[in-house]
Amino acid sequence: MGRILIADDHDALRRGLARALREAGHDVEEAPNGNAAITLLHESHFDVVVSDLKMGGSDGLEVLRTTKTLHPSTSVILMTAFGSVNTAVEAMKSGAFDYVQKPFEVEEMEVKIQKALELRRLHHELDYLRHTQQDIYEFDRIVGTSPALERVLAVIRKVAKSNTTVLIRGETGTGKELIAGAIHHNSLRAARNFVRVNCAALQENLLESELFGHEKGAFTSADKQRIGRFEQADGGSLFLDEVGDMSPSTQSKILRVLQEHEFERLGGTRTLRVDVRLIAATNRSLANMVASGLFREDLYYRLNVVSVEMPPLRDRKEDIIALAEFFVHRFTGELKKKIDGMHPDAQKMLVRYNWPGNIRELENAIERAVLLTEGPTIGPDDLRLGEVISAGGNQQGVPLVRIPPSGIALEEIERHALVEALKMSNWVQKDAAELLSISARVMNYKIKTLGIDFPHGRRPPQVVESV
Repeated sequence: MGRILIADDHDALRRGLARALREAGHDVEEAPNGNAAITLLHESHFDVVVSDLKMGGSDGLEVLRTTKTLHPSTSVILMTAFGSVNTAVEAMKSGAFDYVQKPFEVEEMEVKIQKALELRRLHHELDYLRHTQQDIYEFDRIVGTSPALERVLAVIRKVAKSNTTVLIRGETGTGKELIAGAIHHNSLRAARNFVRVNCAALQENLLESELFGHEKGAFTSADKQRIGRFEQADGGSLFLDEVGDMSPSTQSKILRVLQEHEFERLGGTRTLRVDVRLIAATNRSLANMVASGLFREDLYYRLNVVSVEMPPLRDRKEDIIALAEFFVHRFTGELKKKIDGMHPDAQKMLVRYNWPGNIRELENAIERAVLLTEGPTIGPDDLRLGEVISAGGNQQGVPLVRIPPSGIALEEIERHALVEALKMSNWVQKDAAELLSISARVMNYKIKTLGIDFPHGRRPPQVVESV
């Protein structure tokens, strides 16, 4: 069973499909339009997204792009009453799992969702097999030489040999699981199991069963005993990803294991003792959650013995090309394609992009480029990057500048364009000027006259009196 998001502005269809999927055992959320769907995608994680192509607010392709950026492993099924071959091809190229034309039978949708869930399971198994190769966790094999990454590696080299609990913080897709694996495989526990659990992927009762196991008859579907992840990790390390998504009840049980090294299976009375090193990760601010009463303060301090902050890819610009080349090498081997690297313009595009989905988005983009490219090298046209839009507008014909009915000052549009170019260029004025096809002197002058503030630590522009 899976966690499903249904986005459709046709209330009767959406509710009917949601009811049928819930009766089939799925956990279903509903969104009455594209904007609501995108909001839910930022707040939660889904196994499958079923979205109408034409609806109020953001359309289905925008929901698709947002899903693949935030949650690349989530499958998207688009449905529409305006079916056409061109739309279907565009949707599939953009990463849709499947495409259904209305009207359709509920059974047809259930079959497609089951196939999507099965594909997700196989991807997880493949990812697990990749991560069982211990050499990828050697410190020297971690790709990147940026100062931001080196600071992270300096910390984990020191803590790896200890039994200290480590909290890894950072945005989605920054490589928190890789760092957790590196800590385990360079520790004294390396010969024992490294067990992973995604706390955001399971409901509360399922998560507790996953972590602590259960006895036969503990609940309706418990037809046999299950050994939990803590028992599987005994003597080794347990990696709890998205630890901020745990319920208060689960938090209290995790705290007990950290303090007492013991627990009971669900439905059991026998106390089990384990020796487990805990490594936790989150993309949320646990300190803010503690202040809001959403996360236990005592558990936070237990987890936050050593804290590691994974830098976003936009702060590791020096590592982007090396990471891209690493992914090109991997996917050319897996897809049995001969590609001689990347065109310089494609490399420049990668460095300019802001990477909201971080390394995971880069990996996804390179896999797609390797798959679709027809030439000997990967060129700019092979990269489908969400924020890189040509001067003529984007592929859906949407204008670059949206002017509200009340109007907007040209100065505000110019200021917005300058700030966006500076962000994409990591606040390097020369590179931002190149993006906007203006000279560095003009860029400097406009920054001054428009009063654009630089982030703390960035070098402010020199004053230019004339252009």
